Order: sequence, then C-alpha cells, then structure tokens
Amino acid sequence: MKTYLVTGGAGFIGSNFVHYMLKKYNDIKIINIDKLTYAGNLENLKEIEKNPNYSFVQGDICDKETIEKIFEENEIDYLVNFAAESHVDRSIREPEVFAKTNVLGTVTLLNAAKKYWETEDGFKAGKKYLQVSTDEVYGSLGETGYFMETTPLDSHSPYSSSKAGADLMVKAYFDTFKMPVNITRCSNNYGPYQFPEKLIPLIINNCLAKKDLPVYGDGLNIRDWLYVEDHCKAIDMVINDGRLGEVYNVGGHNERTNIYIVKTIIEYVGNNIDSAVTENLIKYVEDRKGHDRRYGIDPTKIKEELGWEPETTFEVGIKKTIQWYLDNKEWMNNITSGQYQNYYEKMYGRN
Repeated sequence: MKTYLVTGGAGFIGSNFVHYMLKKYNDIKIINIDKLTYAGNLENLKEIEKNPNYSFVQGDICDKETIEKIFEENEIDYLVNFAAESHVDRSIREPEVFAKTNVLGTVTLLNAAKKYWETEDGFKAGKKYLQVSTDEVYGSLGETGYFMETTPLDSHSPYSSSKAGADLMVKAYFDTFKMPVNITRCSNNYGPYQFPEKLIPLIINNCLAKKDLPVYGDGLNIRDWLYVEDHCKAIDMVINDGRLGEVYNVGGHNERTNIYIVKTIIEYVGNNIDSAVTENLIKYVEDRKGHDRRYGIDPTKIKEELGWEPETTFEVGIKKTIQWYLDNKEWMNNITSGQYQNYYEKMYGRN
C-alpha cells in the first residue's frame, strides 16, 4: 500500500485531489497535513473523514518537527505539495507571509523528504516529491502564444514570485542531489470546494446575496480555465509516470476573459435561480497592481509523454461548478462566516 503525504489537502485543489485519489484507488493511504488557515477547511473532506485509508494532521509545512514526525512514523512514498498562500491580492498586502510559507515551507518539505529517502547509493526507489505550481510564474502573455515548460520565469506579483522561488528550490534539489521530483504548472482551476476569494465562487456567492460583483480594470484579462478534476488526473499521472526532474504544464484549452466569466455566471443564476440577478450588479474597480493580461498554457508535453488531455469543456464545467455551489449553500455559509467575513470586508469593503 503506497502512502501519500498531501500538504494543503484541506484547500481547494488539495481536497479535490484527496477525493479523486480515494475514489480511484482502494490500496493507497493518504495523510493530509493542513494548517487550516481561513482558506483550508475540513468541511471539504467530511465525506471521507472516516475512511480508514485517510488521516488528517493539523500542522504548518514550515514546522520541521511536525513534518519529520510524519516521516518517522510512516513510510512516505509520495509527497504532493499543494500547501501555499495563494491569493494575489493578499500577497500584495502581506508579501512576507507568502515568502515564508511558499518558499521556506517548500524547503522544509524537501529537507524532510531528502533526510528520510536518501541512502548512500542515492534515493530509495519508488519515492517522489511533486510540487504543484502555477502558470503565473511565467508572467504575462501578449495576444498570441502560449507558455511552454521552456518559457523563462518572469513572475510579477509577490504570490507568483514566491511560487517561482519554490519551483527553483525543487529544481535545485534535483540538480544538486538528484532527488526524485516533478513540478506541475497549471492554469486557473475551478470547480467544487474553491474558497470564495477567487473569481468564480466569489461571483456566485455575491449573485446569491445580490452584492456588487467586483471586476478589475476593463475585465478583459484572459485566463485559461481548467476543471479541477482534470487537474487531479494530471497530477496522478505525473506522480506515476512523469520523468524525474521534469516540469509539466497542465492547461485546459479554455481561454476566457474575466468579464465573460462574470456574465456567464449572472446569466445562469438569473435564468435558473433569481431573475433579479442582472449585469447591473457588475462594478468595475481599480485594476490590481501588476495585473497580468493573459495566461495561456501549451500542454503538448504532458499529452505526448503521458497521454493526458483535459476532458471537461468550459461550457460543461462552468455549469457543473455553478450548480455545485447552488446545491451546497450550507457549505458556502459555513466557510464564509467568522474570520473569512472580516477578511472579505477588508479586501472588498462592505456592500
């Protein structure tokens, strides 16, 4: 039975990965460690919390003693690092928090894995560290072209810069120590359990509450959208078959402007839930500092080497996503109370 240490497994992508893996495999064990900051929530894992193949540890990836204790008590085969501070707006306000968690936390994980996996002859067979990264490390694209794995890193925000720094540390451990690692860089994920500071759940939540729908600048910034379950499948394939030391871009072939996303959600909610939800709720706000104009990923490498392709079109995925939030209003209410409400008002103001 293979044992996975999943960091940040109570967050959006991490919790979806835990669900995906336990549904697909009955012969694996998952240990989930999460600090449970405002964006990490055990509500995301209620369905599997009694699964005998799953266990949870509340802890910080920067805490060397906690991480090493997990390695001492378990034979960890794979470490999958989702844990990260991940919201660009907050990184502009608190860059030091992002540098600590995303860079130094990654180094703590790498050191622990190296300590327990390394032998006199190299590293134990069947071990791998996988760093889950982002296309934001590449910077911004013009109207044409795509990010490839060979695209130079050119991060612009404190968030993306901290992720780029973490990626470079992972690469350094491969280059210096020959540690078995991979890095995946994904486009914008969407789907169930996404914390409502991010665009899609934020707009859905505000539509239901008839609050203003904040849109940065002219709303024409473009992102490549990837349904989260497709991303989880890609990570699983890289863990099993990715060439050691390689980076794999994971993209959805679904480029859309932010304003298109907002209007799509308004249309769905207005037609199916409340006709009073209209485009009149849209509120254009001052553009984010250093706001990248366009992201687009070329996933040719992962397709050719591992056979992965996105299976969910945006038209299908966005409807599934909106409907999930509509069907899980209790989940939304539970995680948008308390400390999140204070955070929301600080970020977006009262309305």
